[in-house]
Amino acid sequence: MNYFAHETAVIDDGCQIGEGTKIWHFSHIMPGCKIGINCNIGQNVVISPEVVLGNNVKVQNNVSIYTGVICEDEVFLGPSMVFTNITNPRSGIVRKDKYEKTIVKKGASIGANATIVCGHDIGEYAFIGAGAVVTKNVKPYALIVGNPAKQIGWMSEFGHRLNFNDKGIAICPESKEKYQLKDDQVIKVD
Repeated sequence: MNYFAHETAVIDDGCQIGEGTKIWHFSHIMPGCKIGINCNIGQNVVISPEVVLGNNVKVQNNVSIYTGVICEDEVFLGPSMVFTNITNPRSGIVRKDKYEKTIVKKGASIGANATIVCGHDIGEYAFIGAGAVVTKNVKPYALIVGNPAKQIGWMSEFGHRLNFNDKGIAICPESKEKYQLKDDQVIKVD
């Protein structure tokens, strides 16, 4: 075993877990999950069958990640956030054949208590504010807040709000990365 799992964690057969990953108290990793290297799975996390997490994914305490979710590398999932996987669930009706896919692209951050309604993808380096309820696709670098969630700005890869000048150029205040806003899309400029 080249990863750490707390003695109270439950890891079902058939999981692939990468080197250096840590799985903490009372978490349950279900069959068929693929978890990359150097991930951190917090306390009381449920990762349902067939979920895929890339490398360096950070999952905070009390997160539920349901079948159909794929998180690319360097995704951050804040405390008690949740994904759904069926649009119209009913307790008395089995809809396991109706699971919808949600992809969280590289570097995206999802804040505490946010809900991601299934079938909506989160773009690269997007930032979902705490408590937001995402009901549509999110553009790369978008800053999203509220219920229902709405875009209020743009974020840098470094995690700072971008302020664009009249030429559509913004520079991250800390990393000095340069970005261009064109046709309502953000592009990192080398």
